[in-house]
Amino acid sequence: MEADDVAALERATVAGVAPRASLELDGWILALDPGPMGRAGSAAPLSHDPPPLLTPALAGAYLAAGLAPAFRLPDLPAFAAARDLLRDGGYRPGEPTWVMTADPGALARSARPGSTGPEPVLLEAPDAEWTAAFCGPGFEPGEGALRVSQLARSPGARFGAVREDGRTLAVGVLSRAGGLGGIHGMRTPADQRGRGHAGRLLAAFGRQTALWGLPGIFLQVEAGNPARRLYQAAGFRELWRYWYWR
Repeated sequence: MEADDVAALERATVAGVAPRASLELDGWILALDPGPMGRAGSAAPLSHDPPPLLTPALAGAYLAAGLAPAFRLPDLPAFAAARDLLRDGGYRPGEPTWVMTADPGALARSARPGSTGPEPVLLEAPDAEWTAAFCGPGFEPGEGALRVSQLARSPGARFGAVREDGRTLAVGVLSRAGGLGGIHGMRTPADQRGRGHAGRLLAAFGRQTALWGLPGIFLQVEAGNPARRLYQAAGFRELWRYWYWR
């Protein structure tokens, strides 16, 4: 990717998860939020080639805000020195995550052939049923509620839901920030997986992103998440993998 593309994607990522505060410092974007979302509480480089220096001011900004410093560091050769510096400082890597992007128009046409079922609805704010589905198994109740409140701050976001017979079968969030569409919080209960709900929701997000006139759509998925195969099948391509260093 071009340097401008990396910067645009990282700015859209931070804007989409709506941290309480953010700033740009020494070639990095710092999201400063005490909540449970890693992207909203970590620093990411705005360039990969060359990478910006890992300066003491970055950790200092987190400490001044009363937060523990955290970094989203790409798993690329150019960042070897930064990784060594963090390791020497007592930081350790975790939560390997892929950054993926797709063309909105192609995504809009990506629902699995032959997949039938209820069409997703896009809400301007999460309602009680959406929140209950999002906060199902996998999150502590308090953590899930914090994530919902954080995503609800995302400017212009749409809260997608697949619903049938009064039950919400799948949910996700589409952010509209930083000039890109961003997908967050895709959740499908275990007993509803394999029915194409998530694929139809992704296609609906692609259509909405195209209607907004945005040139691209992105998401981030943990390396071990089986949903990664769904995203690849829908047309998302992997750009780089990063690790959280804390």
